[in-house]
Amino acid sequence: MPIPQLTDGERIEAMSHLPGWALRHDKAAITRDFGFRNFSQAFAFMTRVALLAEKLDHHPEWSNVYNRVEITLTTHDAGGLSARDIAMAQAIDEIA
Repeated sequence: MPIPQLTDGERIEAMSHLPGWALRHDKAAITRDFGFRNFSQAFAFMTRVALLAEKLDHHPEWSNVYNRVEITLTTHDAGGLSARDIAMAQAIDEIA
């Protein structure tokens, strides 16, 4: 069964509950930058998110430079933003 993309209304509603996250210009993904005191804290955060991603079978696009972690969430199988991305973002926020 295909994973549906969020509608414009669903995107607006979801974003109202995700402070710190931004809708990408093409509306196909959400992004957030996280800052930490040092590399060890950033890496520990990434490890916790990696374990969550495996559990949810939904993996972020991300990068790390020293104490910064940039995360992008999109659902490739849906061709854009889906409820899976919103759930993942909420779970990541709980970790952060």
